[in-house]
Amino acid sequence: MMRIDDGLTPTALLPKIERLWDASAQKIDSIEKTCPPGSPSPVFTVEGQYTARGWTEWTQGFQYGSAVLQFDATDERRFLDLARDLTIRLMASHVSHIGVHDHGFNNVSTYGNLWRLALEGRNDDGHLDFYELALKITGAVQAARWRDTADGSGYIYSFNGPQSLFVDTIRSCRALAVSHQLGHVLMGERDERISLLDRIVEHAANTAKWNIFYGEGRDSYDIRGRTAHESIFNVNDGSYRCPSTQQGYSPFSTWTRGLAWAMVGFPEQLEFLASRPEETKPEVVAMMLKAATATCDFYIEHTPTDGVPYWDTGAPGLAKLGDYLDRPADPYNEHEPVDSSAAAIAAQGLLRLGWYLSANGQQEQGQRYWQAGLTVCDTIFDEPYLSTDPRHQGLILHSVYHRPNGWDHVPAGQKVPNGESSMWGDYHARELALYVQRVARDEPYYTFFGGTR
Repeated sequence: MMRIDDGLTPTALLPKIERLWDASAQKIDSIEKTCPPGSPSPVFTVEGQYTARGWTEWTQGFQYGSAVLQFDATDERRFLDLARDLTIRLMASHVSHIGVHDHGFNNVSTYGNLWRLALEGRNDDGHLDFYELALKITGAVQAARWRDTADGSGYIYSFNGPQSLFVDTIRSCRALAVSHQLGHVLMGERDERISLLDRIVEHAANTAKWNIFYGEGRDSYDIRGRTAHESIFNVNDGSYRCPSTQQGYSPFSTWTRGLAWAMVGFPEQLEFLASRPEETKPEVVAMMLKAATATCDFYIEHTPTDGVPYWDTGAPGLAKLGDYLDRPADPYNEHEPVDSSAAAIAAQGLLRLGWYLSANGQQEQGQRYWQAGLTVCDTIFDEPYLSTDPRHQGLILHSVYHRPNGWDHVPAGQKVPNGESSMWGDYHARELALYVQRVARDEPYYTFFGGTR
């Protein structure tokens, strides 16, 4: 399990973070040269160069959102100008995209970050109303992708179809949250006003109920904090049928990036609800907190000592690695790849949960998660994960995308994917670095919902 460094502080990580931003600037510039507007969106690297991979269009927001984060962290105005120009020119189709569950990924990373900086007085481009309109619409479009369940509640279904509830989507609910914060609703048949907050709560409750396990005897593989990538429902009557997966090893093991999405998605929503106490019910907070603590505990207990997980806790090659949880992860082993992108996402979840608990009177428990998050940062903000080679366009190395489909590049002389990066891994490493940097410098606490107008 993870060996949590209780002595780490955000301030102590600043030299690594500053080095990360130095490398990041060069890589953003390089990607814009090889992936210009009109070309397919970059997804992951092959031999150090970003390439596209068609499945769904879910990474363009991370590409342009990375430039916003670069400006946020460094005050280099050209990155803000780049992100604003490309968001205005190219991201509109993502706002009205009815075929995906990725609105929080694409649009909160772009329009949302630009809006947040405008509220902070750091983006004075006069487009605040434009950003707010985009954010209102994206939340409503995401919320309309709805399927009722047998108990009368429902969930936002994945690109896979109306039978499919992905654990990923809890992180994408940030789109609904911002839209609700801006006073928007989804208008239905006969002018029904559908609350976006209610849809967040119902989706979160069904994710917590069906995609997360609590060691309560649900099935033979019910381990507290384990997640299923996908839950399948009967579309005729809304009844739950079974766990499934698209990118994990099996329905009964834990794909660690899916776990990470839950780890950050639930604490972020807890922070959002805490900003709206008049609309928040204690039972909703308890449901989200149960899911957040279970998944974060599972991560700590089932991840190698340095905080970087292998891609799936049930991957068959792990049996050949011996006591792999009692030593740092080995991205160059011969049997199973690690996933640094899961670590970058999970670290933010650990930190936010720790911050939330400490702010609500549970300092001892909160400090454990906080230090665990810093421990992951200390690992991935340095070699062999941080990429400082200017010839490599990736920022964080040793990410994997779709191991079952064999999409990830295996270098010559190696037996499993390693040495490559992903657009979501790099974006979330930047988001993580910005989060820690703001705390270290006593700057405004970074949340996706920013504040109120």
